[in-house]
Amino acid sequence: MRITAKYTINFNYREYFLSMVKTNSMFLELGTQLPSFEMINTNSSNQENYNLTKLDDRHLLLMFICAHCPFVKYIENYISILSSDIEDKVQTIAVSSNDIVTHPSDSPDCLRNQAQLQGWSFPYLYDESQVFAKKLKAACTPDFYLFSNAGNRKFTLFYHGQFDSSRPSNDISTTGEDLHAAVKGLNKNSKYPHPQQPSLGCNIKWTPGKEPDWFK
Repeated sequence: MRITAKYTINFNYREYFLSMVKTNSMFLELGTQLPSFEMINTNSSNQENYNLTKLDDRHLLLMFICAHCPFVKYIENYISILSSDIEDKVQTIAVSSNDIVTHPSDSPDCLRNQAQLQGWSFPYLYDESQVFAKKLKAACTPDFYLFSNAGNRKFTLFYHGQFDSSRPSNDISTTGEDLHAAVKGLNKNSKYPHPQQPSLGCNIKWTPGKEPDWFK
């Protein structure tokens, strides 16, 4: 679902007047295997390539985010807390797939600055071709995917949904409860206990003329 909306967000004592396409995450069947990938890790000193072989034996939290999106900025601090809380059993990777010609504020340098400001140590990958986002039917920022690790780098989708029910435009406290519950269930080898609610955010900024079918 996509809705063009205009409203005001208060963030760090500043008001942002926004016009954006609010987009829900897409359905992706649970059990889907993580596709292979190789992308630049903007959160490294020399922006080296990062690929599937560099993942370790922990489970995986993968999130599509970016530097400019107000929905992402709204939970940036909580992403830091969550990734730290779960790092013993779950590794974290962030990916930005936004077109940087139309949105230069999401360039690799801007992503690295964002990571440094937030103190993120996890890889922050730049999906320049947008192929990886399309393989996972990523639609919005933020868009969260939790994969279980069965070994031999066979990561299968366990949870694809919202961080929690808080939004920049409502008064619900940000807790990350949905994602925390998913991680808890994964660590206990049990199913996620509630219906998986889609994430909501700004649409991924697709390269003009190369938008996926679900966005058109």
